[in-house]
Amino acid sequence: MLKENLEKVLNEISSGNNLGEEITLVGATKTMTYETINEAISYGLKVVAENKVQEFNQKTEFISGASQHFIGHLQTNKVKYLVGKVELIHSVDSIHLAEEIDKVAKKRNLIQDVLIEVNIGGELSKSGFDFSNAKENVLEIASKYSNIRIIGLMAMLPHSDNQQLLAELTKKMRNLFDEIKVKGLPFTYLSVGMSNDYKIAIQNGSNMIRLGRTIFGERNYGVK
Repeated sequence: MLKENLEKVLNEISSGNNLGEEITLVGATKTMTYETINEAISYGLKVVAENKVQEFNQKTEFISGASQHFIGHLQTNKVKYLVGKVELIHSVDSIHLAEEIDKVAKKRNLIQDVLIEVNIGGELSKSGFDFSNAKENVLEIASKYSNIRIIGLMAMLPHSDNQQLLAELTKKMRNLFDEIKVKGLPFTYLSVGMSNDYKIAIQNGSNMIRLGRTIFGERNYGVK
């Protein structure tokens, strides 16, 4: 089933988004064993990502053949486990966190690629920069911290059946992405879209999607 699921998604996104950009598929591997992850990689999955630092630490050395990202909420005291070990951190949701990533990256003499998370729905239950001042925050982080490279934005759309709302929010994210990109930042990725809403996201400017259930099936949280 894994092979069929993955082939179906890769086929769906093969023509790119509405702007003709290539779409990067990120496999959200929360609760999946490294054997299952490697199986997905053998079927063509090129990027995998964890939500929890502990799971990343347990699996990372056993995963091969794919780029590894981090997509979950990140506490500053866990930054040291990820910097230089993941290719991309999607969830930089505060200046404090950006500062810590920069500090650890500087110590390790490397530059860490990150995405800035924007709370596009203004939801209290979600982290991320407020949309209204996200642009200023991104430019501030980019100018202040030389050991992180901001290569795009990330957002989680609200759980909603209102497709028009989801389309509008994705367009807002795309407009913000384009506005910041013209300021000279190396913007490459707009990471918007998960299993419930990725089709709407890529129709409205997203070029990176994070899929778990759509690829791996329903998760069994009772089994680790």
